Amino acid sequence: MLAGLHILSAFLCIVLAGLPREGSALVVRDASPITLPIARRLNVTGAANLVKLDQARAKTLKARPKAGAERSPRATIFDAPVTNQAVDYVATVGVGSPPTEYSLLIDTGSSNTWVGAGKAYVRTETSQATGNLVEVTYGSGFVFGCIGEAFTDSVTLADGFVVQDQTIGAAIDDEGFDGVDGIIGIGPVDLTCGTLIPALTECIPTVVDNAFTQGLISAHEIGISFAPTQSLEDTNGELTFGGIDETKFTGPLTFVPITSTSPANTFVGIDQTVTYGSAGTTVLAMTSGITDTGTTLLLLASDAFATYQTLTGGVPDDDTGLLRLTPDQFANLESLFFHIGNTTFEFTPNAQIWPRALNTAIGGQPDSVYLIVNDLGSNSGEGLDFIDGMTFLERFYYVFDIANSRVGFATTQFTDATTN
Repeated sequence: MLAGLHILSAFLCIVLAGLPREGSALVVRDASPITLPIARRLNVTGAANLVKLDQARAKTLKARPKAGAERSPRATIFDAPVTNQAVDYVATVGVGSPPTEYSLLIDTGSSNTWVGAGKAYVRTETSQATGNLVEVTYGSGFVFGCIGEAFTDSVTLADGFVVQDQTIGAAIDDEGFDGVDGIIGIGPVDLTCGTLIPALTECIPTVVDNAFTQGLISAHEIGISFAPTQSLEDTNGELTFGGIDETKFTGPLTFVPITSTSPANTFVGIDQTVTYGSAGTTVLAMTSGITDTGTTLLLLASDAFATYQTLTGGVPDDDTGLLRLTPDQFANLESLFFHIGNTTFEFTPNAQIWPRALNTAIGGQPDSVYLIVNDLGSNSGEGLDFIDGMTFLERFYYVFDIANSRVGFATTQFTDATTN
């Protein structure tokens, strides 16, 4: 389902379906923040595959139907470092007791969590069968899903930060997950509704939901910090469970509500306008779309992308599938401006290009300039008209405030970086 998940066929997976037990005591922990690193990884050949995978993912997200208590005092904030490996982000997560460590893709566009694509799921004394199966679909064209027996188990995100009774998937058969073991879904919980069989009416609390319910974190939110990279593998990000890390951003944190427009409101969706250059030329009029760590590129509705291509002069590159600029065109490239709520965020010319140090890794030429803005695959007006993917989010601090159904953005030291 992620841009880096180049799945070409369906697979089965066993899922640990962990719903909190009614009446169980909450654990209130008072501790220092805990860091979970996330790393960027490249696992496709050629950006042409990235474009196709991102477009397939977008098609599935747009088609996905929307699924139809009192709190105790909370304790602290837990941080988790993230490694960037050029296409998607992964974190090391422990499952079971004693925990087996798995490398899981970070995804705000899904909410189920599963393991076993690479390293097999290991049952321990904390594994409990529930009698359910689970099935999740992650793509279209590059389709895969998972179905299997449901269990509950413990999940260790950092030393001393253990979530009990969490849903995890243990793959029996899979394709396309070289170098990773599965997914940790941190999107809206509604995305899990209908994935259990036969309990189709039930939803599965996410790792963040259960951490909050169990008193492990002080707020029902997650902060995400990325950074541009010039290497194929780089631990250059961080997940903050239960709050924000104020050391990771420089400007004010601006929040906007989750959009009310369907189907974008099923995900971490927002409303925004996109303009180009000092003249303020409209590329994409005010509309709804989503923010998504599982999409590599910045995707705009086809009509908006055509406008952007005309403004930049970019031409499609046969080797990568991305737009390519000449040196003179790049010298004249102007910023994109994202108008989100009452705040305008500048997306600089350097932010709009693929890291040139990684050109050959995606099948491009070392000295060429490739744009990371691409075609969503459908025209605007369909309720999900853009996806602000990883290459956008790397330039800003990003918060999903689950409790208040809102999304936050702030500038960082990397917003104006020229590293690409």
